[in-house]
Amino acid sequence: MDVDTRLAEDWVRAIAAAVERDHQRLTELDTAIGDGDHGSNLRRGFAAVLAVLDNPDNSGSPDGPDAPAPDAGPGAVLTRTGSTLISKVGGASGPLYGKAFRAIGAALPPPGQPPADAAGLGEALAAGLRAVRDLGRAAPGDKTVVDAWTPALDAYREAVAAGAGLPEAAAAAAAGAERGARDTEPLQARKGRASYLGPRSIGHRDPGAASTALIFRALADITAG
Repeated sequence: MDVDTRLAEDWVRAIAAAVERDHQRLTELDTAIGDGDHGSNLRRGFAAVLAVLDNPDNSGSPDGPDAPAPDAGPGAVLTRTGSTLISKVGGASGPLYGKAFRAIGAALPPPGQPPADAAGLGEALAAGLRAVRDLGRAAPGDKTVVDAWTPALDAYREAVAAGAGLPEAAAAAAAGAERGARDTEPLQARKGRASYLGPRSIGHRDPGAASTALIFRALADITAG
């Protein structure tokens, strides 16, 4: 299975659906240790992303000529997803996820070149993690998105190295992200708004790690089908 435009669009749509289903839980997690707007911000952002995807001819698109054309390639789809999140999502999640998706998109081959395979997508996901770390200056253990993305990427790479295809590697990544999100609960936050709470942040799951788990589960779901 290669990473084509259809797969990229299906992934983004699956993320949007997951955010729609879980936005209240994400907001509840953020209410405990943050600003209480993580779910609502992501919901608004991915609604804007869907508006771009649903108007590839720019008819009625809020982003006009920047909307990706049907044959723009998977990289363009994910890059535009990132740009839309940056422009539409408030708080920290917009810039973090926006930069991540833009980095993933930029790392994928452009139209006219052979599409990325499972290993190529792994390199793109690694570029996404680097973008998150560069922007947020976070490391594993800081109780952030990084604590879910890092084990997801590790599991993905291990699966590919063992000969797995994209569906199996994506499933491994989803399990790794979900485990990483759970593992943020006993951590004390060292970055972001939650860090202001000090020891009171212990015992709460990081909302960014939780939404990262949704992103990787969405990838696993659309490649499994």
